[in-house]
Amino acid sequence: MKNETTIGIDLGGTRIKAIAIDANGKILHENYQPTNDGDGSVWKNAVATAVKELQQILKTEKIKIGLSAPGLPDEKNTCISCMPGRMQGLENFNWTNFLQQPTYVLNDAVAAMMGEAKFGAAKNKKNVVMLTLGTGVGGAILIDGKPYQGAMNKAGHFGHMAINDEGDCDVTGMPGSLEECIGNCTVEKRSKGKFTSTHELLDAYKTGDVFAKEVWMKSVKQLGIGLASIANMLSPEVIVLGGGITQADDNLFLPLNYFMKQYEWQPTGTTTKIVKAIHGDMAGAIGAACFAMSKE
Repeated sequence: MKNETTIGIDLGGTRIKAIAIDANGKILHENYQPTNDGDGSVWKNAVATAVKELQQILKTEKIKIGLSAPGLPDEKNTCISCMPGRMQGLENFNWTNFLQQPTYVLNDAVAAMMGEAKFGAAKNKKNVVMLTLGTGVGGAILIDGKPYQGAMNKAGHFGHMAINDEGDCDVTGMPGSLEECIGNCTVEKRSKGKFTSTHELLDAYKTGDVFAKEVWMKSVKQLGIGLASIANMLSPEVIVLGGGITQADDNLFLPLNYFMKQYEWQPTGTTTKIVKAIHGDMAGAIGAACFAMSKE
């Protein structure tokens, strides 16, 4: 890897995280700006402000930038080409032209995976799958050390794989998807209105609430079936899990490993290793910077 400093930006719904990292993954500087999602001109200018402030600290006029954002990037990773419903003004916005710096744009889950693969829980691994478990379920794939984005750059959307063909359709029209099974967006529906968040559900689960245990274990079982399916198809060295739901720690990972052993095809007698992401909400910015760093 070249000895260079790169800026990574994670454009989130509430906060813009911008960092400068060196070639060894050390975060040299950090900058945070509010997103103000309702006004596109505000958050675009906030990104520009973050870049300018970091450049002033670094004392450089030209620098490569990686930008992590929700949605699907275009073929050349110059912009987000598809992001319906929110972040108005993001679609087809050319960041290189706006920032006057070479800027490479990628999906936020792909960026998180890049951060974990380069300097995190999957360091030195060449074939990796990552899922982000939060409001919804995102995902990304690393093949032979490179992010696999596929046709239309939509590869890795594991949240939209079907687990139950008789289940409700998710936002893409997929019935009984993994996102419907474990995403925070469906907790109230899955618990028949008793819980409004995964955090509430887990609090009740920890106290021995029978109904909470039934709901949670069903969700983890369905996640295990989904991960076993992914492992059977892609055979990664490791599956990395990130996102807020992973804060459940052993209450998630212990039963999940049990279900993986139950459902995954194990021709050598071993199951795919599942690990927790280590970069937390900084993974997107770190991964975006890594992606830009890999560009000539």
